[in-house]
Amino acid sequence: MDVPHELDYRPRFPRDRSPGIGCVGAGFIMADCHLVAYKNAGFRPVAIASRTRARAEEVAKRHAIPRVHATIDELLSDTAVEVLDIALPPHAQPEVIFAALEQSHIRGILAQKPLALSYDEARRLVDRARDAGKVLAVNQNMRYDPAIRALKDVLRRGLLGEPVLATIDMRAIPHWMDWVRSYGKLSFWVMSIHHLDAFRFLFGDPERVLASCRPDPRTTFEHRDGIDLYILEYANGMRCVGIDDVWTGPAREGAAADIGIRFRVEGTDGLAQGTIEWPRWPEHAPSTLRYTSKRIGERWIEPRFKEAWFPDAFEGTMAQLLVALEEGTEPEMSGEDNLRTIALVEACYRGATEHRVVEPREVES
Repeated sequence: MDVPHELDYRPRFPRDRSPGIGCVGAGFIMADCHLVAYKNAGFRPVAIASRTRARAEEVAKRHAIPRVHATIDELLSDTAVEVLDIALPPHAQPEVIFAALEQSHIRGILAQKPLALSYDEARRLVDRARDAGKVLAVNQNMRYDPAIRALKDVLRRGLLGEPVLATIDMRAIPHWMDWVRSYGKLSFWVMSIHHLDAFRFLFGDPERVLASCRPDPRTTFEHRDGIDLYILEYANGMRCVGIDDVWTGPAREGAAADIGIRFRVEGTDGLAQGTIEWPRWPEHAPSTLRYTSKRIGERWIEPRFKEAWFPDAFEGTMAQLLVALEEGTEPEMSGEDNLRTIALVEACYRGATEHRVVEPREVES
């Protein structure tokens, strides 16, 4: 039996793309990802505010945003803002979310990941949003990388049979923002959260985790979780394994570099593998996927994507919130769903630093 090569990986878009978006923050992720994607998608940013007004004015001019507010509070009071798009460090985000929930004209909020730096604070945000009748979504944007969404469709079609083993092997050197220096928590909350959420998106919630970490030799500020290793155990025997290596060898210290992110899923009926290409930014480099299955014989299917994670995935993250507002449904990346990602991240961190097996429900209790 042959299988069509066209996979369902593109996000759903709302019929109405006109709701006014208020943008909080004017750094890289807003200026070079969110707003580029929104222009391409036909969404409508109407206002922006940032810690530095000059930076907000620069970004507003670049992206033709009509209003620049002097403060975030002023932006929250702007009645043209129906959807709030936040691009702030996680320690600063909860205060803005709580304030936004008090504004009757703000119907939906797209928050950054992590939603908060603890499960308990994230739970309070989700509960407050529910009580206020607002829609809260979290920008877990790896779910909208084309290769990850296409892999989800391969799994949904049953082409791999029952999943047996999945791996993500990251060898990449991130740029650590200044705000992470004071957290103590590093790679699990900044890098591994992408891969742990992707595993949840693809395979659901594991029963328990085994994790280990060590400091990164290159990162000079104090931290415990630089290089992260983890295994997710599922009740049906499925295992997911992540290696998040932010050292990768002395690639910045005089040796040759070997940078890349590879994933692989083995099932009872097939195999899928590919690459995640964000380390090649600012080059426009789409991720890759190829798969084989007993249903299609001894050959590989290799779809090609025009879209890349940065910035194209950010069309999908805002689109899923706008669709939820339009249809009165839960967004695909709801705050409630994201609590389980936060619990999984925290379970890995506890397990790695306390040297024990942890069940995510321990964090949730």
